[in-house]
Order: sequence, then C-alpha cells, then structure tokens
Amino acid sequence: MTSVLNVDTIAAKDGTSPVGLTKQSPAKAWNFFDGSAGTIAFADSFNSSTLTDIGTGNHKYAFTNSMSNANFSFGGAAIVDETTFGVLTGTEIAGSHARSTSSSGGFFTSNTSSVNSAANANSISTQIFGDLA
Repeated sequence: MTSVLNVDTIAAKDGTSPVGLTKQSPAKAWNFFDGSAGTIAFADSFNSSTLTDIGTGNHKYAFTNSMSNANFSFGGAAIVDETTFGVLTGTEIAGSHARSTSSSGGFFTSNTSSVNSAANANSISTQIFGDLA
C-alpha cells in the first residue's frame, strides 16, 4: 500500500513564517545580483546578507545563518554582458584566504575573453552547499 501526501503550503506553527530546510542536500545559501550596478544589492537571495563591493569584479557576502564548519562547497555563474560569460572563482577555495563559517569569503569575476581581466558582471549568482550551524 502506498501513501501520498498532497499539500499546497507547509508553514511553521505560527502559520506565517517559512519552514527552514534541515535536510543536508538543499542549498544553504544562494543569491543573485547585478555586479555592474553603481550600488550593488541582492535582487533575490536566501541566507545571504551584507553584500560588499571590494573592487572591480570582486565581491563578498555574509551568511545570515552561519555554516557549522568551513568545509562547504561554493558554486556560481556570471554573465558579463549579452555576449560574454564570466568565470567566477571563490577566493576562500582557490586562494590563500582562510575559509569562514560566517561569510562566503571574497569571490572574483573575470572576463572569459581575457581570463585574467576583472569584470563587473551584470548577472552574478552564487550557491553554497554544506551544513548549517
């Protein structure tokens, strides 16, 4: 015998707040923003706060809720403009910076036509997978 559960909404006991994900596989943080804007801000995000423009093609954000350890996975994508994709690199993964449980660390966007050339991409999205504290 098979059971099926069909629901339209799952809410916390107060009925208004969203239910937090506790399963290990969903993204623990993600965001989307325009890195070429004069003042950068998240267009949409989850568990992401304090977006900082460090310099051309170099950004950093903090987690709203910290990770339980520094062994999380970083991924992302960038589009520099209508014809150029970017290469997104997490410095806490590829560089010498210490990994932090409260921040994604810096990440750098470069232009695919000139890989060592920094680029303020107009479409940047990042994802973090790992364990929440």
